[in-house]
Amino acid sequence: MWRLASSLVVVGLLSVPLAAQEKKAELTGKEKKAAEAVADLLAKINGGGAGITIKNEEAVRKLFPDHVIVNARYRLFPVAQRLPENMSASNLFAVDKDGKVDHLKDVKELEKFFQKNLNPVTKKGLQPAVTAWLGLSQEFVQDGFYKFEAPGGKEPFESTGSGDGKHLTVSTRIVVMAGGNGEIKATLTFQDGRLAKVEEVAKVRPGPRPICQATKLLDADPIVRRMAEQDLLIMGLPAHDYLMEQRERATPELRLEIDWLWRQIQKNGW
Repeated sequence: MWRLASSLVVVGLLSVPLAAQEKKAELTGKEKKAAEAVADLLAKINGGGAGITIKNEEAVRKLFPDHVIVNARYRLFPVAQRLPENMSASNLFAVDKDGKVDHLKDVKELEKFFQKNLNPVTKKGLQPAVTAWLGLSQEFVQDGFYKFEAPGGKEPFESTGSGDGKHLTVSTRIVVMAGGNGEIKATLTFQDGRLAKVEEVAKVRPGPRPICQATKLLDADPIVRRMAEQDLLIMGLPAHDYLMEQRERATPELRLEIDWLWRQIQKNGW
């Protein structure tokens, strides 16, 4: 795991999220510098504590070669972290080749970024464009527990496009496969190859989130125990940090129960 030796605070920010990311691909030098730039910006506004990851999916990298898109997410559960001014729980930043950082704080700002930096597209470019869009815009509702996929789990996202070459439209959706239910639909409209507008509807509902479930695994009431266990199994792998924090302060008996439950979650694999 790579670490930023220049700042102990930044090391703490990056250590957990990038562990999962490294399983996919090692970060490039450009990506590391972009993460450092965002971490420095957050430090200046007392925004320490965010988990930082690189949005380096293939469609994003290919469509925006002069930028690195960085996600900075603050934990909401079981106790929400204090959010710095003008920051949301999950934030996107675009870092250009000169190290300039732009905060893409919402769907509208993301749309402006696409309009400014996305090269003209043809019909062949519709699917990559909407794939990149939904890969990024989902972060505005992400709390660390949602897992989104295209219907049927297909990659890249299925899409339907139409148009006469001058006026092109592409629509698709992603659905919540874990962490709740719902979907995000997006329609991108292009005029003469340039993005004219984006229409997006996000309707998602969260499932169980960490509150005090781990402390109830040895409750005297078997129904309470079962409900706590069920919630944690539904949360799955994203419950790791919460469970490990609770394990540190737990009694030996509760640690055994947490360990058993974590093994069950790992067996499930999600």
